Amino acid sequence: HRDSKDNNLDIPFEFTEKSKKRAEQIIANYPEGHKNAAIIPLLDLAQRQHGWLPLTAMNYVADYLSVSRMRIYEVATFYTMFNRYPMGKYHIQICTTTPCMLRDSDSILNVIKSKLGIEIGQTTKDGLFTLSEVECLGACVNAPMVQINDDYYEDLTTNDMEEILDSLKAGSKPTAGPRSGRKCAEPITGLTSLSSPPTGPGFGVRDDL
Repeated sequence: HRDSKDNNLDIPFEFTEKSKKRAEQIIANYPEGHKNAAIIPLLDLAQRQHGWLPLTAMNYVADYLSVSRMRIYEVATFYTMFNRYPMGKYHIQICTTTPCMLRDSDSILNVIKSKLGIEIGQTTKDGLFTLSEVECLGACVNAPMVQINDDYYEDLTTNDMEEILDSLKAGSKPTAGPRSGRKCAEPITGLTSLSSPPTGPGFGVRDDL
């Protein structure tokens, strides 16, 4: 860690009453004497409250759970889900691993960079968007796709990506999921099995049994 104007020991952080209530609910899920098992969910809670994880938020979680601060730093620096620098309101994570790349994720990435005027790892001047390039997000069958905050947007075309960005800029939330019209990860050309009603009890059983 290196102090900056955005991240230093003078940055105030404390759980709100709502976050404290949620923190106690999380801790209650674990056996007595194992509060340190709540490190990851409490760091996530702190990040959701603040928008990212400043040093003071990590220290606060350490003190809240009565664990060493180094233990918190180890977790926060290991998992890429924790953002230790200021982020935009909308964190766009684009997958460019092989399945998405084969489905032309590069064109989706280029649309984002062109429309927002930023490169990977940068945040727009208005603080709305941060762009990250990530490894597989587990939605290969619906490639290409992006994750924006907690939502997946899948089966993307360049037009889809532009519409999503325009909606977010306008303050509305686009419908998450596949943009192709299919449901979840069902075959894009329609069902290839389980397309008729199931047979009843005894189907295929010999009459003499």
